This record gives sequence, C-alpha cells and structure tokens, in this order.
Amino acid sequence: MGAGISEGANAFLEALMGRRACPVPVGGEVPLRVGLDLGTASIVLVVLDGEGRPLTWEMEECAVVRDGLVVDFAGARVIVARLKERLEGLLGRELTRTAIAVPPGTGTRDCAAHGYVAEGAGLEVVSVLDEPTAANAVLGVRDGAIVDIGGGTTGVSILRDGAVVSTTDEPTGGTHVSLVIAGNRGISVEDAEALKRNPGEQKGLLPIVKPVLQKMATIVGRAVRGHDVKVLYLVGGTCTLAGIERIIEQEPGIPSFLPPHPFLVTPAGIARSMTP
Repeated sequence: MGAGISEGANAFLEALMGRRACPVPVGGEVPLRVGLDLGTASIVLVVLDGEGRPLTWEMEECAVVRDGLVVDFAGARVIVARLKERLEGLLGRELTRTAIAVPPGTGTRDCAAHGYVAEGAGLEVVSVLDEPTAANAVLGVRDGAIVDIGGGTTGVSILRDGAVVSTTDEPTGGTHVSLVIAGNRGISVEDAEALKRNPGEQKGLLPIVKPVLQKMATIVGRAVRGHDVKVLYLVGGTCTLAGIERIIEQEPGIPSFLPPHPFLVTPAGIARSMTP
C-alpha cells in the first residue's frame, strides 16, 4: 500500500460504522469472526462474517483498563457480557469465540487477565495478538508507522515489509486531553470527555489541548527517529479529535493519514485476524 489510507480500508470502516444498530442478517451456518478490544476509555466488540465483511459492533465507555492492564476485572467482565448480549440479540446468534489483542510488550500475566475477562463473559479466546498487528489487518501498511493514541498512552509501531520491527508506548493520551479541558472549562472529567467527543465543540477545543497533542507529537518524533519512516497512520479513540493529524505530523515532519472512525481500526482488525 502506498501513502494514504486505501479505498478498501476506508470502505470497510465506513460499512462497519453503519452496522452498529443495523446488522446484516446471518443464518446459523455462517461462520463468524469476533474481536474484543479492552481499551482504556472503552470496550469494543466487533463481529464480522467468515469472509471478514462487517456484520455489527457495540461499545461502552468505561475505566476498567489502565495502560493495557485490567484494573477492574469484575467491571470489565460485566461490560463484555452486556455487549455480547446486545450483539446476540441483534444477530439472533450466540457468540461463543473471540480473538483479543494486547499492547506490545504486555506480560504473560496481563495477557491472561484479558483472556479471563472474555472467558468470564462466556467467550472462548481462540487467539491473542498485539494491537499494531491487529490494526494493520485493516490498514494493510507495508512501510510506515502506526500511531495508536488511546486513553492513556501514545504507541508507535514501525512496520517494514508489512512486519512490526519496533514498538514504543509512552504515557499521554486521551485522558490527559480530557483533564486539560476539565481544568480550562471548570467542569468534571466526565463532562470534559463528552465535550471532547462532540464534533461541534472540537474546533474550539483544539487550541486548548494543543500542548498535549504536541507532547504526543514529540513521543512520535522520538519513536521514528533513525527508522526512515515516511508515513504515519493514526488510529485509536483520541484520533477522532478533529485536526489532530496536522499537529501530530509537525514534530517529526512526516505526513500523517487518518482513517474514518479510527477507534474501530484495532477492534475490527482483531476480528479480521480470527480464524472462523
């Protein structure tokens, strides 16, 4: 794939976005691919058919994971079970198996904790992969860097010939953006989160949160130094903030590209990577 997000990836993400409450009907004989993404700010569950075509998805905002570590097992299990039940109701099918993903470098014990959450909600974990590999199952990047800006951290994964050759993950993410908004506006962090997600408010918020975004850009600049990276691909929930890509690309001086609905890239890639 060359510079920019491919038309196929764009079309896939747009189609998936439209399936949240309007799934494609499937019979009991159709194989399913399921992907569970336990994020810092939300949990997302995606269902594709056996060919990798979008069927439906669901998400819930939460604070049960911190920097890739499950800090509220019971809360996470309840949310996953609730998402599973909603999707089963939409599809008229029981979901029994899933793939999951963890941040690069996650230890064995923490990987197991993610699996226990899924299994506690009634989903057998059939595969575990790292998040950049999952994201790339949608983006199809051959050479470049995937920049994953989540709730707690900014992660940078460098790819060469389609394989991840280097990863870094440093604190500073969407939660820090919300804290700055809360302090500036004199509101709660929860209200700041809601304000940040409102497209009508984002243009006015950008100057306020620009220093935090510039810190993220500095993290990216350090991560790509010496790797001859020519393109950045942005994913993660924080990347829904309008204008973020122009700020991120300034520090390293490398063009950045933003897929539609970037918060869906990793969970959709997890599902795509599952063998039905």
